Amino acid sequence: MSTAAPLSARSQTRNALPFAIVTLIWGSTWLAIHSQFGAVSTQWSVCYRFAVGAASMFVVALATRAPLGMNASGHVTALVLGAATFMINYNLVYAAETHITSGLVAVLFSLLVPTNAVLARIFLKQQLSRPFLIGSGVAMLGVTLLFAHEWRATTGDAHDVLLGMVLTIMAVMTASAGNVLQGSARAKATPMMTLLAWAMAWGAAMDAAFAWVSSGPPTFDVRPSYIAGLLYLGIIASAVAFTLYFNLIRRIGAARGGYVNVLVPVIAMGFSTVFEQYRWTAEAAFGGALVLLGLVLAMRARGDTTAPRRG
Repeated sequence: MSTAAPLSARSQTRNALPFAIVTLIWGSTWLAIHSQFGAVSTQWSVCYRFAVGAASMFVVALATRAPLGMNASGHVTALVLGAATFMINYNLVYAAETHITSGLVAVLFSLLVPTNAVLARIFLKQQLSRPFLIGSGVAMLGVTLLFAHEWRATTGDAHDVLLGMVLTIMAVMTASAGNVLQGSARAKATPMMTLLAWAMAWGAAMDAAFAWVSSGPPTFDVRPSYIAGLLYLGIIASAVAFTLYFNLIRRIGAARGGYVNVLVPVIAMGFSTVFEQYRWTAEAAFGGALVLLGLVLAMRARGDTTAPRRG
């Protein structure tokens, strides 16, 4: 078995900017998603979001002269990615947020890191170094403290809270499947812009079918807050963020890339502090500090978790 080389300082710097941008964007989406609740069903809101995202992707692809055509194999990959990431995953997330707080959903989504790591190890043969595992353990301890804090802050019915948690965990599993698929050789055979545009388009089409069956014909909310939230979620949080995120996964692997979702709860709580007067406790602050420490340890670990194992 060969030993994988560590990530160079130049590579770490090149990866840091998209990592930070995606984290900041997705840390803010938990507030924006709440603007989508009301007259429009969550199913149609998900559909509109990825219809806007797909349209944005195709516009950018045309502007940059990226190829739009794919063979049958590429469309199958895009269809599966769209179903896992942009249909099942987000319908579960939006449904979960009607049962539990956005903070609890964000914290539970940190489980994407160990889930990504396990699935990438099984299906992509990606190695996990000991320092990476130690850093992950520290970060998960911090997540546990954040989870305990959010759990105690939840005031809903116990059965309602349990349903929201189950929906979120199911969303984590489907999101992880999409992450690992994105890191596969089959997905890498298609340019990122092309694959993502078609995956969002397929996802939006499936979202529309699901929304019509589950909640009836389409409705729309003309409130400025709804439209602004929809454009932000569709263009910035979907087209921009997923392009950066999936490119990051292709470069550093699903395990490290999933660390975006460990930092998101901390960022989300920061936004909540500014816009919702969130009150930090010593427990939450210590948990956030452990998350940051674990991230530093895991991302600086010597040994590339993206490299496949060789015999």
